[in-house]
Amino acid sequence: MKLDKGPQRTGLVRRRIALSATTVLLGVTTTLGSGLTTEAYAETSSAPTGIVLGVGANASQRVVSWYTPTDSAQVVQVAPTSALVAGEFPANAVTFPATVAANSVNGGYNGHATIDSLRTNTTYSYRVGSQDGWSPTYSFKTQEFKGDFDFLFYGDPQIGASGNVDKDGAGWKDTLDVSLAANPNAELLVSGGDQVEHANAEPQWDAFLAPDKLRQYPWAATIGNHDVGGKAYEQHFWTPNTDRSAPYYNGSSATRSGGNYWYTYKDVLFIDLNSNAYSNGSDAAHVEYVSDVIKNHGADAKYTVLVYHHAIYSPAAHANDSDNKQRRQDFPTAFSKLGVDLVLQGHDHAYSRSYVLKNGKKSHPGEQPGAAQVAQGPGGVIYVTANSASGSKYYGLTAPDTNKDPNFGPDPLNPKSHWANSVENQEHVRTYVKVQVRDNKLVVENLRSGTCVAPNAAVELNKVKWCGPDNGAGPAQPVGSPVDGVVIHPYRGKGWDQRADVATTAPDTSDWLQ
Repeated sequence: MKLDKGPQRTGLVRRRIALSATTVLLGVTTTLGSGLTTEAYAETSSAPTGIVLGVGANASQRVVSWYTPTDSAQVVQVAPTSALVAGEFPANAVTFPATVAANSVNGGYNGHATIDSLRTNTTYSYRVGSQDGWSPTYSFKTQEFKGDFDFLFYGDPQIGASGNVDKDGAGWKDTLDVSLAANPNAELLVSGGDQVEHANAEPQWDAFLAPDKLRQYPWAATIGNHDVGGKAYEQHFWTPNTDRSAPYYNGSSATRSGGNYWYTYKDVLFIDLNSNAYSNGSDAAHVEYVSDVIKNHGADAKYTVLVYHHAIYSPAAHANDSDNKQRRQDFPTAFSKLGVDLVLQGHDHAYSRSYVLKNGKKSHPGEQPGAAQVAQGPGGVIYVTANSASGSKYYGLTAPDTNKDPNFGPDPLNPKSHWANSVENQEHVRTYVKVQVRDNKLVVENLRSGTCVAPNAAVELNKVKWCGPDNGAGPAQPVGSPVDGVVIHPYRGKGWDQRADVATTAPDTSDWLQ
């Protein structure tokens, strides 16, 4: 039985349950010397709360994190769902001991445990508990550990940003429900950051974590600027291979949270950065981190996907923030040289998809705005900024302003947009991004998860003046309809560059899944 022990944190209470166990693979008969069985626990008011399923270091792992009112020993109990009888776990269910630490936010405790040695194509049931309480039972399923897969990317739920937590939570839940009903076999839910408006506001975290989909699909957390300012973010999310060195934090030692982390999932190396830390040379530290991870693990993946919060080619108000100006100088050339394929970002609550960019410049002059197919070429990178997934807050698109930044001016082919962006969109409706990973292409789509009607807090509360396409001149399009879509042909040194100047001006979805 493998455990994620994590780094020792000074001053925190840490407890582990002592087990004597033998495990071959999860689902195979396990002998527990501790005598723990399902009958040893009952659901009580002391049961864990805020349970969230997270990514592990690879496709055969999941991490479960939660809050608990007690510091007693905690475990995650897991079994194939087919082995449960009338909802009861079998006596030979595997238990994974947890790390439990004092909670700096609400005076309780937080715990996490890594579920390891999962099998392919299996539905598992799990619950979290101790002698003081047992959570409800949840389930998740695994698929193949190699080959094609889909994942979903969500921008800034930022629960509480509208001023109404309930409305924000309703929009967030609806986006999860809509996106996963349309994509039930999606394997990862990837965060663009800003889960909540205020870092230590637990009612906002409660609303964010309320949907059961976050206990059924692994959430790959990203820290945003609204998640910084306390420990709640990392108490709610335990992430694999995390480097919490000082440059990856923002603020004093008392409020640090975040860090950089990486994981591999099938043929993709995901690298997640705490972009809140950017001053005093920390961009150089981030670049060094990305370089080291790719050097050590890039050969094991066909694609490299970077995720961080602050969109460097944002289409909205944050585009010319001083920190984003700095990142536009620090990141693009490094990412091109390192062979990054796709960069996913949040922060500005509006959608954009860049042209293929190499070393911070447009790689193929002939690439047209909105092209439905693009070829990366050597060093080509696509940058995507996600719109709001909850409807709590939207930012309007901004006109390129060379006075604010002479290096982020208008697109000669579409002067209303910034030169870097093939597509910029804001309709004041909730959206999410779907990414299809295939052997010979990536398919990126921005899809509507809502319309102008509730749940859409910013519209309901008159935080915005219009809703719908073309600044509200057109009717809201149906849920599930595409805002944008592109097929990205990766560079494998096999001549894809000849497709770089394909001048498709509107998405053609006919061959996206072929």
